[in-house]
Amino acid sequence: QVQLVESGGGLVQAGGSLRLSCAASGRTFSNYAMGWFRQAPGKEREFVAAINWSGTSTDYAVSDKGRFTISRDNTKNTVYLQMNSLKPEDTAVYYCAASKRTYYDNVGDMVYWGQGTQVTVSS
Repeated sequence: QVQLVESGGGLVQAGGSLRLSCAASGRTFSNYAMGWFRQAPGKEREFVAAINWSGTSTDYAVSDKGRFTISRDNTKNTVYLQMNSLKPEDTAVYYCAASKRTYYDNVGDMVYWGQGTQVTVSS
């Protein structure tokens, strides 16, 4: 069993920044890709960013590329999402997820999910 615990969410003004963290436990963290997803009220969960097992390859949603940066520290079993230039439309619950593969391919590969952390961006 894998436990994922997100932190770092909160209320921020438009244009501001937040850094989300996701601490993992329960299996060898460094063997698997990790991702961030978000779900806004009344909308489906959507992909935000993903990173491969070693941190050498990343993927981003088009809407987030250039503003968000995903990274990981395998010595701390933690993945991060640095979010800059936040917009009101970034308001959502952000979820961390762990893949069954070493690289990210699609959301169907994500087998473990955290409980989420709320990000609210005011205009």
